[in-house]
Amino acid sequence: MTPEPFGARLRHAMDTRGPLCVGIDPHASLLTSWGLNDDVAGLERFTRTVVEALAGRVAVLKPQSAFFERFGSQGIAVLEKTVEEARAAGALVLMDAKRGDIGSTMGAYAATYLDKDSPLFSDAVTVSPYLGFGSLRPALDAAAVSGAGVFVLALTSNPEGAEVQRATAADGRPLAQLMLDHMAAENAGAAPLGSVGAVVGATLGDAGVDLAINGPLLAPGIGAQGATPADLPGVFGDAVRNVVPSVSRGVLSHGPAVSGLREAAGRFADEVRAAVSDR
Repeated sequence: MTPEPFGARLRHAMDTRGPLCVGIDPHASLLTSWGLNDDVAGLERFTRTVVEALAGRVAVLKPQSAFFERFGSQGIAVLEKTVEEARAAGALVLMDAKRGDIGSTMGAYAATYLDKDSPLFSDAVTVSPYLGFGSLRPALDAAAVSGAGVFVLALTSNPEGAEVQRATAADGRPLAQLMLDHMAAENAGAAPLGSVGAVVGATLGDAGVDLAINGPLLAPGIGAQGATPADLPGVFGDAVRNVVPSVSRGVLSHGPAVSGLREAAGRFADEVRAAVSDR
């Protein structure tokens, strides 16, 4: 049986739970502020609390792999459990790994996150296209087989990104636009939403590119990085209905109480709905 595509599952989750992604970013400083030790036990307690609070309520949870990897194999074991428990509770899991490589190495990354038999299988994964969009083919193909999604870096919220992403391609297009056009081609004909998404920072102001890729637009930068839900229409224009705003510290800083996390996530979700409701 062909699995339901990620784009369709994401559209349903956004329409029923609201279009909010909450990052699971166990910074050492956050563990400390929660009264936890910066060790595997603290990591496990932190992530279990976030999953308990939010996995049944928000559309997407986004674990940042690096904050688990820093604890070695024990941290990866916590990450595996986090993915399993979050998906079981109904959230879509977007693994924020930003992998990018070529050939068999990209294939191995695809097998890690996009093969249903992998313990780290996620509903979607972030990838970097700046070794050439074609280098992502193993991930794109694996995602299509498993019904998963791929979010491709396009215009990121960090200021350093512009020196690459705003550079001019050989045909005169901004490099980010070239990548977005590749994504649009991958999503052609998909309904209600394609499964190849773009990462576009909510802090950019007018993005200055065509974001009509028929796919989701992950928008980091809400909260601690300075953007607000009210900024989304100005950045994304007519594509704002396909935006998945991503908040991490803006929600996580309200722990460790489950009620605090839920209230903060609910507040952001309401603000997002208000910002995009007329679009």
